[in-house]
Amino acid sequence: MDHELDTERIDAVLDILKKQSPLTINQEKYCTDSCVDRFLKARGDNVKKAAKHLRAVLSWRDTIRTDQLIADEFSSELAEGLAYVAGYDDDARPVLVFRIKQDYLKFHTQKSYLRFLVFTLEVAISIMSKFVDQFVLLYDASSFRSAPAFLNIYMMTLKVISEYYPGRLHKSFVVDPPSIFSCLWKGSRPFVEQWTATTIVSSPSVDDEPRRDDHAESNILSSYPHRTTSLRLDASPAITKSKGPAAGGGSTSSRFAFTVSHLDSLKPWYLSSVAPAPRAPASAVPTTSSSPSIAAGAKARSFSFASPPSSSMVTPTRGTGQCSSNRQPRTPMPSFLQSPFSFGKKGEKESSRSRESFKITYSRFYTRPYDEMVYRSKMRPPLGGLLSIVSPHLLKQQRRQRIL
Repeated sequence: MDHELDTERIDAVLDILKKQSPLTINQEKYCTDSCVDRFLKARGDNVKKAAKHLRAVLSWRDTIRTDQLIADEFSSELAEGLAYVAGYDDDARPVLVFRIKQDYLKFHTQKSYLRFLVFTLEVAISIMSKFVDQFVLLYDASSFRSAPAFLNIYMMTLKVISEYYPGRLHKSFVVDPPSIFSCLWKGSRPFVEQWTATTIVSSPSVDDEPRRDDHAESNILSSYPHRTTSLRLDASPAITKSKGPAAGGGSTSSRFAFTVSHLDSLKPWYLSSVAPAPRAPASAVPTTSSSPSIAAGAKARSFSFASPPSSSMVTPTRGTGQCSSNRQPRTPMPSFLQSPFSFGKKGEKESSRSRESFKITYSRFYTRPYDEMVYRSKMRPPLGGLLSIVSPHLLKQQRRQRIL
């Protein structure tokens, strides 16, 4: 019953289009049942709105001349691999990879980028199977240094897809954008129709590669079993009473001492190395740091690299010259500018699932090297250019000559 209702609505949309003006041959080929059904879903199954939207798209395609887009027009872009179809996912959806650079719009107009974008989308649509009508977009933003510049070009891309290719985008991943892009992207939510289909991810090399600092930290922590959180600060008397600049009230550690003083304007800070001293037994380490060397540094301000559980801030008490070490440093509040999906448990779950799907399914398309010949072989005529149009005829002639 639902299929019959959809067929009736599709026929109603086509009747409205034919009453307004007769359709050309290319327009009739474009207005298939699946195409009209996508426009109906995009407009809430409203026949009049779907017909109006479809008529606007048909006129736009005639203006862009999508039937005349060929690969020879974008030879430089194809040689650099700025946008291409990397392959198919597990559901046979084409995966598009965009590696547009920030300087691209400086040497090209928006119209040229629009034509190149439409050409790439048409190539992806032409190689879809009969049972697939969506594609996946991977947009590499690692070459962009300006977040507003990338936001403009990415919003223009999504606007073209949502207005002229409704129902085609399954998922979009923005890889390694500038740091401020997440804040700008959250603010642009009311203006972007495909906002929920976008997920901000980082490249697999950044996530999977172990950091050297973490390995070094874990190795050093294993060599000091008495320290639970940080090895940088040692509160033992053997180190606090050591000779050197750190004995006057700076920040001491097992490797260096860093002190900032407000008395000397020529050299407001200095860094000196401290020789490691033999560690005292655990019973001899005092629980509170009331050493006179720390109290003597009330006029000097020291910055320690130790973690909050292993060190305490030494602040002078008002009205007296004594220092109190019971006050703990203030815990930093979480920032709301970290991610556009940080608000709401539902958004966090959806973003985490999208990130996991990128790592498991789509990261291989991002890291796969680009091959121009492989990509050109996927293009069907006339999108593949003159080579794709002439070569089939030459092959047929050669086969005929061999048979004769």
